[in-house]
Amino acid sequence: MTGTETVVLREMRWWDIDPVLELERDLFPEDAWSRGMFWSELAHARGPGATRRYVVAEAGGRIVGYAGLTTSGAEGDDGATPAADVQTIAVTRDHWGTGLGSRLLTELLRAATAFECAEVMLECRVDNVRAQKLYERFGFEVIGVRRGYYQPGNVDALVMRLTDPSASVTPGHPVNGVQGTEIHG
Repeated sequence: MTGTETVVLREMRWWDIDPVLELERDLFPEDAWSRGMFWSELAHARGPGATRRYVVAEAGGRIVGYAGLTTSGAEGDDGATPAADVQTIAVTRDHWGTGLGSRLLTELLRAATAFECAEVMLECRVDNVRAQKLYERFGFEVIGVRRGYYQPGNVDALVMRLTDPSASVTPGHPVNGVQGTEIHG
């Protein structure tokens, strides 16, 4: 990544699936998502009943990162408040350490806030220390372990939770205005 490169975040659309799959297979070769999984997620990401938020990071005409969040009602601690789950965050290796992962996570937390979620959950590979540190910086706490969660490698997952995602994002930034978000490296 060059020092002058601009990374723009925007809503993920169906035409992004193939380049996202390439990145997915590169970064997560053992447990990469399928094309059908992305299609299914995007099918629930638009319109008044949307329960998903997926964004891509684009620089120089190529996808350099992506992230997705799903929401579901009545799964919060109180049994009545919607909860969110971070499904995926990925950044190309040449953009590691640039703050892009933080920016993607911020967009997901803004979406969770817009969906009025009281908490955000996620699973993180126990061997992915880089991701764990990112989540901890945002206030996520480990609340459990799922043994053998990532297959076929049989790798355990840390279950992490963030209560009050609105406290972890900058107020005043539009959630639905992702198209105009820029990051300067």
